[in-house]
Amino acid sequence: MAVTMEDIKKLRAMTGAGMMDVKKALEETGGDLERAATLLRERGIAKAAKKADREAREGFVGAYVHHNGKIATLVELNCETDFVARNEKFQELAKNIAIHIAMANPLYKSRDDVPSETVEAERKVLAEQARQEGKPEQVVAKMVEGRLGKFFAEVCLLEQPYIKDDKKTIEALLKEAVATMGENIQVGAFYRVAIGE
Repeated sequence: MAVTMEDIKKLRAMTGAGMMDVKKALEETGGDLERAATLLRERGIAKAAKKADREAREGFVGAYVHHNGKIATLVELNCETDFVARNEKFQELAKNIAIHIAMANPLYKSRDDVPSETVEAERKVLAEQARQEGKPEQVVAKMVEGRLGKFFAEVCLLEQPYIKDDKKTIEALLKEAVATMGENIQVGAFYRVAIGE
């Protein structure tokens, strides 16, 4: 079956993938848009890890103001090219992450950004809690590491469960976007302002 330009345009709009990748996926799936989109996602996730170290100098600032006007957020979402930065799906992703930040209130982007003093203080508190629960010393260390993971999932944006789909983290959401759009995508800076906080 011949692949039409209209199908290529539709699939590019659905996935944000490059023209040649879209054409190839449509040819392999006999023009089935849904199967081609799934194929592009599967291939893209495998490529996502390889793209993580490429420079992302373009991007879009996603903004969100809560309906009551008491919480507002800005998030810098970076990509490699202006073409992707202008893509509607990329901009929607930036806005969705801004909404997530408003609701989940992360303090840091990743665990690497958490000051070592904060991590050590949390480690001590968690160890003391485990001891007060009567746990033996050899179990305390394992419990602390497990609970520290939960702490990072609460305070680090990339490790938080996405508010619109708590089965995936923000990091997983970004990897999916890398897979479909074919570029390195990273969160830059983010800011949250709330009345009374």
